[in-house]
Amino acid sequence: MITIYHNPRCGKSRDCLAFIQNSNLEYEVIKYLETPFTKDELTKVIGKLKIKPIELVRTKELIWVEKYKNSALSDAQIIQAMIDHPILIERPIAVRGNKAIIARPLDKIKEIL
Repeated sequence: MITIYHNPRCGKSRDCLAFIQNSNLEYEVIKYLETPFTKDELTKVIGKLKIKPIELVRTKELIWVEKYKNSALSDAQIIQAMIDHPILIERPIAVRGNKAIIARPLDKIKEIL
């Protein structure tokens, strides 16, 4: 089972979903802007991605630039910023078992298929 954290307004996210749909594997779609991550869920996904929280942030988003850029934030504060403003989360994220990837570029999705 693959879980995709998806934003339907994002072309790269739509491309990733289409790729997964064509893979004939079971999948679940979570529209994370409508069903936001809990702190625990986001922390677990970051662990599966094997990255630092800042690496999951869309640092060019206006909310980040206006509220957080040039601030010395702890990992916990960065996670909280993404929980408070899910638009800050890089997408799409695909999770399968204990492994997760940010499917940008789309070829990265092959790493968990």
